[in-house]
Amino acid sequence: MTTTTAPAAPPPTGDRHRTKAWLRALAIAACVPYLSLKIAWLSGSHLGIPEGSELREPEGENTLFAANALTACMDAGVILLVFALTRPWGRRLPAWLVAGPLWVATGLLAPIVIGFPAGALADVFTDTPLTGSGEGTDGSGDEAFLAPWVFTVVYSGFGLQAVALGGLFALYVRDRWGHLLTGRLAALPASPTAARRTTAVAAVAAALLCAAGLVPRLLWLAGGTAGLTARRVDDRDAVFHITTSADVLFLLAAASGVLLLAFRPRRWSRVRLSTAAALTWTGGAALAAWGGWLLLATALSGNAPDPDTRLTPLLGLLYAGQMLIGTLTVAVGARLFAERASTG
Repeated sequence: MTTTTAPAAPPPTGDRHRTKAWLRALAIAACVPYLSLKIAWLSGSHLGIPEGSELREPEGENTLFAANALTACMDAGVILLVFALTRPWGRRLPAWLVAGPLWVATGLLAPIVIGFPAGALADVFTDTPLTGSGEGTDGSGDEAFLAPWVFTVVYSGFGLQAVALGGLFALYVRDRWGHLLTGRLAALPASPTAARRTTAVAAVAAALLCAAGLVPRLLWLAGGTAGLTARRVDDRDAVFHITTSADVLFLLAAASGVLLLAFRPRRWSRVRLSTAAALTWTGGAALAAWGGWLLLATALSGNAPDPDTRLTPLLGLLYAGQMLIGTLTVAVGARLFAERASTG
């Protein structure tokens, strides 16, 4: 998005002001458990880390400290973002300075909003550990990586953060960029030829990458194991299927949203612009954020010396492809809204 002079937002009503205040308080409170755990671990505490966990081993202590410091800063950044979304000075910030962190937050939290409740239900009905897919055990699967309550507390907090941030984001977008999101696809003016060609190429490339990402995931859901590490093959439980299904949903959302924005087919001309933008934003953000996060986690761990847990070439390509999908969806959306802003 470009920095534009938006129409003056109407003064907030008392109810709207109270809604923002409640959502802000909820978001900040939801950050406290996670930040508290991170500060405790950075201070040397073993709270929530059981005996026998690999987190208590001296190897990789520097990497673990760096990872904890990074994630603590990210969660503290959520608090700053909440104030930017609710205070008057937040509307005066450059668009990229608000939209960028919001895009990353959307990408990291959206899969949790889907996966955590579904995983909790799987835990109730199938006795599947909530950590799932190898995340809650060490390489042998014999010792707990973290105490089960840690995952419940942390992911519950993430879910509340997602709800609060989502509500504040919607109010902020309506105030600042709502005039760019009104109407249906059929009402959009035609783009200049060169811009239309560039947008079409980016949209088709993103859709093709989404299709490529769908193939292995659908095979995994059908029982295939191509490209999976030996550990993931052994740990294919309900949570694995939930997270893989969520990936499929985000791939479909990103592909459909970006194609709608770029080509505006007559058959779908009555789709609201805000709906197409939301699909593109959420799908692209979720794919890019988690693709980047998983690649970063692999780099921090030295790509796991154990061949049973080492990142496979296919997974590396999928994660890199997810980041490229996110970049392309942002390019298409930014082009569209820059055009709308320039034409008033």
